[in-house]
Amino acid sequence: MISSEQRKGMIEPNCKKLSISSQCKLLSLNRSSFYYVPSGESQENLDIMRKLDEQYFSTPFYGALRLTAYLLTCGFNVNVKRVRRMMKIVNWQTIYREPHTTISDKTHYKYPYLLRGLKIERCNQVWAMDITYIPMKTGFMYLTAIIDLHSRYIVQWSLSNSMSAEWCTQVLQEAIKEHGVPEIFNTDQGSQFTSEVFISTLIANGIAISMDGKGRALDNIFIERLWRTVKYENIYLNVYENGLSLWKGLEKYFQFYNQERLHQSLDYHTPNQKYVFAA
Repeated sequence: MISSEQRKGMIEPNCKKLSISSQCKLLSLNRSSFYYVPSGESQENLDIMRKLDEQYFSTPFYGALRLTAYLLTCGFNVNVKRVRRMMKIVNWQTIYREPHTTISDKTHYKYPYLLRGLKIERCNQVWAMDITYIPMKTGFMYLTAIIDLHSRYIVQWSLSNSMSAEWCTQVLQEAIKEHGVPEIFNTDQGSQFTSEVFISTLIANGIAISMDGKGRALDNIFIERLWRTVKYENIYLNVYENGLSLWKGLEKYFQFYNQERLHQSLDYHTPNQKYVFAA
């Protein structure tokens, strides 16, 4: 079966006979990977969101009050209400020093964290998934990825204009079709991952469900490190104009990440060597 990434490679942006929209429809692709829908945010808000995205890797424990103070020192005229809205857009998840006592939304069941003390020693034993904010020259998109924790291999990734449960579920389904079924699947407690459509896909495939504790982003430290690597080695070094240029840049980077980038934690092997040859 042809994966979505392979189908994307069939798109011809300069085709005179068929528009990108028509090509995406014929290939059953979400055209958000190629079209950027303007966010409606001002340039100042986009600058603030990029600053927040960069700052997260230094102070992930900052809440809205401290971030407001920080942004004021950077010359932005902001208040707490505005900062909270920007934090939500960039998917800022504050890491709390103490257990977070806020009552969770009871409409979605939160599964326990299964990785504490677990020895991860084989491929497809544990996959992890998360979503991160990606700034562009005139807007932003969201990136999601699924990583095999043993090999650090990126088994699937995708871009979208919004963080929907349907989008995350589609990425999960494509990863399963291409690479098989993991024993455990770990995410945070985001509404996309606690949704019925996402959870039912995991249950239908007999996958054990693991979720980070509330305010415990470090429970999913491997994918947090992935986001830092992707952004410092690719996103912050490039100025992507739109969704298509962003997708092409990330496609090239993830090929490099899986097949060429040597990882110290893997004894200077590549994820491809650890995952593909061990599968």
